[in-house]
Amino acid sequence: MAEPARDRAGAAKPARDEAGAAEPARERADRAGGAAGGEGRGDVGLGDEPERAYDATPFVPARAKLPGLRRAAAECRGCPLHGPASQTVFGAGDAKAPLVLIGEQPGDQEDRKGHPFVGPAGHVLNRALEEAGIDPERTYVTNAVKHFSFEYVPERGKRRIHKPPNPRELSACRPWLAAELALIDPEVLVALGASAGKALLGSSFRVTKQRGVLLPCPAIGDYRGRGDCLVATIHPSAVLRADDREAVFAGLVSDLRVAVRALDSQP
Repeated sequence: MAEPARDRAGAAKPARDEAGAAEPARERADRAGGAAGGEGRGDVGLGDEPERAYDATPFVPARAKLPGLRRAAAECRGCPLHGPASQTVFGAGDAKAPLVLIGEQPGDQEDRKGHPFVGPAGHVLNRALEEAGIDPERTYVTNAVKHFSFEYVPERGKRRIHKPPNPRELSACRPWLAAELALIDPEVLVALGASAGKALLGSSFRVTKQRGVLLPCPAIGDYRGRGDCLVATIHPSAVLRADDREAVFAGLVSDLRVAVRALDSQP
C-alpha cells in the first residue's frame, strides 16, 4: 500500500482486446466459460446469473492462498457490480501483515489500474501512515467491496461518480474479505470509513461515534481476532472533501496512532 498499496503479491491486470482496451469484467467471465480458476472453487454456471444471489461464496476457492484468491476474484460475479466495473481490485501488501487496513471500495483510478488506494485518497492514506509511525511495507490494504460502484450524473459528463455500496453489495463481497483475513490473521484491523465499519460490525456502526478507540474484534468467516483489535476511522477521501483539511487529516493520524499502540501492546 505505501506507494498506495505496494502490491508485493501481484494484483491481476485487466485483459485487453486487440486494440489494447480493457476488456469488461462480464466479457472476461463469459470468455472463461465458467472454468474453475482456483483451488476448490465450485462450478458456477455462467447462464445462472449468480449475481442475482448477491453472494460471492461460490467463487471463493476453499483452500487457496492469496494469489489463488486474487485469480479467482478476477472472475467473480457475486453481485451486479462486476458488470460495469473494469476489473476486480483485490487486496495488496504483506501476506503476513500484523495490520490490515480495510477501505470501502475501489475508486475510479483503482478500477483502471487494478490496485487498491492508488488514487488521491491513497496518497492521503500513505502520508497519514507515515505520520502515525506505521511502516506501509508491513501492512495489507484491501476494500470491503472489490468492484467500483459508480453512476453517471448528466451535468458531470462522462466522468464516473463514486456511489457508496449498498448493504446487499457489502454482504455479497464479505466472503472475499473473510478469506483474506483468515489467511493473513492480522493482530489489528483498521476500518477506513463507514462502509468498512458496517462490513465488519453491522449496519448499526457509526464512524462518528466509534472512531479512534479500540473495538472488539469482529468474527468474520474463519477469522477470529483476539480481544479488542479493531480501530475505526474516517476514509482518507474525507480529508479531500473537508473545508479544514489540516484538522481532518490530524484526526485521521490520531486514530491511526491508536492502532499503533494496539500493535505495541500485543505479546
